[in-house]
Order: sequence, then C-alpha cells, then structure tokens
Amino acid sequence: MEWRTVERPGYFGKKRDEITENFNRKYGLGNWRLAYLWGKLVIEREFALQIYEDAYYMHFFFNPNVLAWLIGTASEVYDTAPSNVASGFNYDLQETPNNHIHDISIRRAVARHGFKFMGNHPVEIRGNGSEGKRLSPGIVPFHADSLIHCPPIAGWWRPDSIEDFYQSNKVLQVRL
Repeated sequence: MEWRTVERPGYFGKKRDEITENFNRKYGLGNWRLAYLWGKLVIEREFALQIYEDAYYMHFFFNPNVLAWLIGTASEVYDTAPSNVASGFNYDLQETPNNHIHDISIRRAVARHGFKFMGNHPVEIRGNGSEGKRLSPGIVPFHADSLIHCPPIAGWWRPDSIEDFYQSNKVLQVRL
C-alpha cells in the first residue's frame, strides 16, 4: 500500500469531525490518512505523538522547577474540559470535538520522569489566563526545532513550539 502526500492541512481544532467527513467524502473512507514529516521520513501518527510527548519530557528535564511546580500543584491536567482526564495515557480516547493530546503527553512525560500529580486541583493547560498556560503546546519550545517543516504553518502557536511541529509537519496522504 503506497501513499501520496496531497497537502499540509494545518490546524483542525473544533472542526476536526467536519474536516474528517470532508476527507471521507472526497477520498473515501480508509483511502486517506494523516501522517507527519520527520526529516526525510513520513511517519505515522503514533510515532509523531511519541515525538510530541518527548518534547514535554525534555522540557521537564531541562526545567525541573516547572515539573516540580506542576506535580506539586495539579491533581490532574486537562485541555478544554475536565472530562479530558478520562483519557489517562491513551491518545485515542478523545471525547471532545477537538483533539486534546498535550494533556495526555504531559501525563505521560510526568510518569516517565517517575512522578505523579500530588496537587489539590485539576490544572487547565493552554486556555487563555489558565494557571497552566505556560505548558501550552503553543508556548513550550520544541526540542528538535530544526526538524519543523518549512515554511511553518501560521496559527495561534509560537514559532518553534511543540504545536508548530504538530501542525507544520502534518500532511494529508491518499492511497495510490
């Protein structure tokens, strides 16, 4: 089975389901996929999510004060809804209209460092004015920024951030 890259679709946000349905109509169910550019490779989502997670792991490694603040403050982390915590460590459990992967990545990165949340309340990540905003994927620097595909896709995120990698390296592929 061979795939051909047809576009860099960019950010989906809350239009994820609508965009997915449009791809199904245009290319047929099972005849398209999202993949990611990584150097000279095209990698599958699972590999890209590991790289995304690695960025948080490295951020905590080089910023132990941030990790200490997080595990001492948060009882859990979430993106757009407290229900996000039900995903635990599973990237495939997505209960909201937009994907929430950074909360899962943060949970996994904290666990990879050998810690668990010890705080007394859930901390929202990414929301404007939220306590955990500094851990937004649009703010946290990507650990391998030279591998962010150029030209980068513009959006709400900062250049060379984790989100910049995730959006700029995302490609739509169709079966040949």
